[in-house]
Amino acid sequence: MIFLLIAFLFPMNSYYCIRQINIYNRCPFPVWPGIVGPGNPAGGGFRLDNEQERKISVEDNWQGIIWGRTFCDSRMRCVTGNCGNREQCNGTLGRFPFTIAEFSLDESNDEDVYSVSLINGYNIPILIEPFGGEDCQRAGGCISDINEVCPERMRITNGRRRENGNVVGCRSPCDALRSDRECCRGAFSTPDTCFRSHVAQTFKDACPTAFSFQFDDATSSFACHNDAEYLVQFC
Repeated sequence: MIFLLIAFLFPMNSYYCIRQINIYNRCPFPVWPGIVGPGNPAGGGFRLDNEQERKISVEDNWQGIIWGRTFCDSRMRCVTGNCGNREQCNGTLGRFPFTIAEFSLDESNDEDVYSVSLINGYNIPILIEPFGGEDCQRAGGCISDINEVCPERMRITNGRRRENGNVVGCRSPCDALRSDRECCRGAFSTPDTCFRSHVAQTFKDACPTAFSFQFDDATSSFACHNDAEYLVQFC
């Protein structure tokens, strides 16, 4: 669920204090973080090799998303999360599917709201861990790899032919099946009519505290008070 995109069009006032988000790559392969949000932190992207980390500075009311681009070649053509043939996304959202870390800092009453979302698909696990705030909880993290159980019609591979490549991404049920039922639209556009489908449940089983469908707030949206800083961990 990308509930933040409209806010990206509006600049932030300079009097807000600065927060730190540390992005850490625990994957055994390079990941290029993609970042979209006000202030265009780090130009919207950079490379992290295994066990590398980098902090970005954002303002106190920052609303943005972070994702990981994987299997990028020397011309920055990425198999998942591609935002164009460039290392810095510069405000361009990547191509789904990919796992998303979402932030809405200081949303109300000194409360940050954050989550990990699989609504637009999955490529690698993401964990958000807060530090220094109050009443905070981890978000995301996975206990199994969705790519290993991804239905065939939803698979993204890093080979030229689907049957010859390794599965490196899994399209969302809404994107792959395009039904009102999976997308929570039309007659299924309210919490009373749209429930987690069998396919979305597969995502939820793998990543229990991540959004698996639009109305998954109860177990997937988290809040933190008093100016926490955050770790976004890939894998």
